[in-house]
Amino acid sequence: MKNVHLQSESFFSNWTIQGLVNGFIAWLFGVTGPLLIVLNSAEIGGLSDSITTSWIFAIYVVGGLSTIGLSVYYKQPIAVAFSIPGAVLVGTTLLNHSFTDVLGAYVITSILLLLIAVTKSTSLFMNAIPLPIMMAMVSGVLLPFGLNIFMSVLEVPLINGATLIVFLLLTFYKALGRFIPPILGAIVVAFILLSIERPIKVESNSFALSTPEWFLPTFNISTISELTIPLLVTVIAIQNAQGITILNSIGYKSPVNALTTWSGLGSLVNSFFGGHSACIAGPMTGIIADKTSGPLHHRYKSAIVMGLLWVLFGLFAGFVMGIVREIPISLIQLLAGLALLMVLKNCIAASFSSKFQIGALFSFMITLSDFTLFNIGSPFWGLVFGTCLSFVFEKEDFKKEKLITEEKKSLTS
Repeated sequence: MKNVHLQSESFFSNWTIQGLVNGFIAWLFGVTGPLLIVLNSAEIGGLSDSITTSWIFAIYVVGGLSTIGLSVYYKQPIAVAFSIPGAVLVGTTLLNHSFTDVLGAYVITSILLLLIAVTKSTSLFMNAIPLPIMMAMVSGVLLPFGLNIFMSVLEVPLINGATLIVFLLLTFYKALGRFIPPILGAIVVAFILLSIERPIKVESNSFALSTPEWFLPTFNISTISELTIPLLVTVIAIQNAQGITILNSIGYKSPVNALTTWSGLGSLVNSFFGGHSACIAGPMTGIIADKTSGPLHHRYKSAIVMGLLWVLFGLFAGFVMGIVREIPISLIQLLAGLALLMVLKNCIAASFSSKFQIGALFSFMITLSDFTLFNIGSPFWGLVFGTCLSFVFEKEDFKKEKLITEEKKSLTS
């Protein structure tokens, strides 16, 4: 009974305001920019509104439930979402392939993810890439969010400028920031000014539950060969790699193979409702895992907030989308950038403060370059070329890393 009481007390304590805010920001980021990519791909593919609604229902409800379940079970802030590069790939694939054939490629991708998890190949891949090179890739992914802070101010000087100033003032005056977290103050000011300039018309949106549809995939070799490998790479080497790296750098020991397994299972469920691959979301994990979310062993509660909001968004996708579309994307980019500032700082520091600096530099630059090859995005190639160049020019670092690994194994055995 004592253990039960302690677990109950642990769950209901340490729910910080900043942690709740971080969960909200992660949700807000996930239902704006990434959602627009999904909507754009659906439009390119000529999908009907009912199919698009089912797609959105799947990726948010399955992602939200997975986020809550995994975060509570592992006591880690694990944000399960959908592959953003994958959504882009799907849009281009739908131009030349039928929707049900694309769903068949989703199913094959899911099965391959599960096979990789069962054979524990994910860990082998993750261990083959030095941490600084991995962190440099994450830095390259996150840096545009930081740059968007200033671009958004140029785009909408009044609202976004005032929001940034409030954030900086609350950050500088730490005594005041303890009572009003900087990002919360920024959100309040932003939405007050936004409501004055352009009030959101809620009555124009119909408040009703979304209705998902069940689809039977068909299997086409051409579609599978075009889409499966790129989707697989985006899930493991781009999306999951970002989230896992962020969690490990903070101090968690992320369950790598379990996350790959659940990515496969989530992807499989998504495919029958029209949704594409599930994965661990790097930027959103960075937001909810930030130190402002509370003590290390309580930050998973920010993930619960995000997961609950995602489930609600999926259930009422038609209603909420109408509201979200009225929020300027520049404001969302600003808030996401501010929420990720400290994560970006820590990632850059971890990338260039120790070994593998040449590999990290190339990983960082290639990721930023938007270099694409074989329909695979720049984060993956940043890892590949960064590791290869490091292996050529920094062999001593690999030898030192190997010695450290062997020492750790000998101490634990």
